[in-house]
Amino acid sequence: MLDFLSPENLQAFFSQYAYQPGFVYGFIVCFMLASSIGFPVPEELVLISAGLVGYMSHHPEKFPPPYPGAESVNVVTLCLVSFFAVMGSDSLVYFIGKFFGGRIIKTKFFQKSVAGEGFNKINVFFQKYGGLACGVFRFTPGLRFPGHLSCGLLGIPVWKFLLIDSLVAAVSVPTQVWVVATYGEVILNKLAEFKMYVLIICVVLFVVWLARKIYLKNVRKNA
Repeated sequence: MLDFLSPENLQAFFSQYAYQPGFVYGFIVCFMLASSIGFPVPEELVLISAGLVGYMSHHPEKFPPPYPGAESVNVVTLCLVSFFAVMGSDSLVYFIGKFFGGRIIKTKFFQKSVAGEGFNKINVFFQKYGGLACGVFRFTPGLRFPGHLSCGLLGIPVWKFLLIDSLVAAVSVPTQVWVVATYGEVILNKLAEFKMYVLIICVVLFVVWLARKIYLKNVRKNA
């Protein structure tokens, strides 16, 4: 794990995709859609990875193409694909809640992922921010999926959801990709410098996630 976080290994890993634009764009769309429906891959991790690939493709003098004339990943296209992939995944979840909400609330999946403590937090956001909660959920990874699902379930108008979510996504998503693509070398060096801390944080987050899953499972079992 620590060896993988070295600049050399990270550069070798991401540079192999710098000249595979079709694969990279498709990867972003697929993983954003998977993340939106609960697949355990953080959206931020996908955006950072996309930015690192963009950094590699933007510096052919450091990361030369495998053959002359090879098409590279375009940073602007990368930002646009990331934005529309995010909007597509958010909209998918919203419309699932809107059209199938009545059936979903009866499923074990809803009771496990949305109902209870999570749904109470979502209600707090709606009470505090009103319709703006559509955009607030974009910055709350743990509530992003159930939050967008609840927007459709609770009848937030389509135009309001798309307007607020797109404005927030237009600011946050391309910015993340562009910053990483522009300052990729600094980020790689910092990862190498603090790789032990990065590993510790990952382990702690995993332990907290696992402990929470076990706790919630025991609570539901006792109930």
